[in-house]
Amino acid sequence: MTATTRRRRSKRTAVGEAHRLLPGPLLMAVTVVLCAMVLVPTSYILLASLNTDIGVAEGEFWPSTFSLESYRRIWTTANLATGLVNSLIVCAFTAAASALLGTVTAYVLVRYTFTGRLTILRGLVGLQSIPGTLMLLPVFVLFSSAGNYLGIAMVGSRWGLFIAYLTFALPFSTWVMVTYLRGLPRELEEAARADGASTLVILFRIIFPLSLPAVVVSGIFAFLLGWNDVLFASVLTRPQTQTAAVALSTFGATQEGGALPVYSQVMAAALVTAAPVVVLYLIFQRYLVGGLTAGGVK
Repeated sequence: MTATTRRRRSKRTAVGEAHRLLPGPLLMAVTVVLCAMVLVPTSYILLASLNTDIGVAEGEFWPSTFSLESYRRIWTTANLATGLVNSLIVCAFTAAASALLGTVTAYVLVRYTFTGRLTILRGLVGLQSIPGTLMLLPVFVLFSSAGNYLGIAMVGSRWGLFIAYLTFALPFSTWVMVTYLRGLPRELEEAARADGASTLVILFRIIFPLSLPAVVVSGIFAFLLGWNDVLFASVLTRPQTQTAAVALSTFGATQEGGALPVYSQVMAAALVTAAPVVVLYLIFQRYLVGGLTAGGVK
């Protein structure tokens, strides 16, 4: 049975299960409601960004005049360019490091047996239950202490924020890769070892290519963790190293209570900030769907 046939059967089975759980009309109604919950706010943000600030303040849903002026102004009023560059640098390195280290760690946990292996696996699950808010003060104190005693400036730097994000992204990436690698056959590795391949050769020439969907999933989730974060980025950065989320939050807060809130510019800044994530999803959509559904069909 080919992979295409298995995917088609899986799709038909999923559709059949959905119709068995909900009647056809009710399923259609639920689908319409869920789509409306996403499309209506998104449509309003898009239309508001193409409107004028006065038009949005007056409550216009459909702009009386369409204009791209807000998209031009946000680069000087919101300091968005610096935030986008910082976010792309920090999140890209976090995604790459998390995917690489997560794959290597998962390979060791899945293919080797040693004392403490189960404890580490259980710890990976337990770390996911700790709210990040509780870790903000300890992380800040730790980074500040490193700056005072070691002479290393971590607070206010990009790489300090990178370490903080990697700390939270790595357990999830490792667990995703553990789940995926358990389904890979050992015969491929045994055949490579019989041909004289070392562990590193097997890891980078066999495991990584076969695990590409899961690697992409772990990398994208690590990227989103840093891209959407405001709490840690607000505390661990300075104006020169602030991320796009902090720049957008600061810009929106400074406009509240003004004589004329620049709502149109806020909407335009929000769309520009969300654009890289949408582009990232469109590029890796095939791998993302494959990685999320891997292991669900045997």
